[in-house]
Amino acid sequence: MMIMSVLVNNSKCVKCAGCVSVCPKDALALKSEIVCDEKKCINCEICITFCPAGALRIKK
Repeated sequence: MMIMSVLVNNSKCVKCAGCVSVCPKDALALKSEIVCDEKKCINCEICITFCPAGALRIKK
């Protein structure tokens, strides 16, 4: 089984935390930057679609 998670481009991220609020598994958190808990992420890509800055992508 391949583990994938969300990769954040912090130079594009505007820290709006919209991705955090739409994640159905609470895999994302805003600390000093957005972080993804790979154990919780189900690769649904809702956060990627929601991000207004285009700062998120799936890391394989």
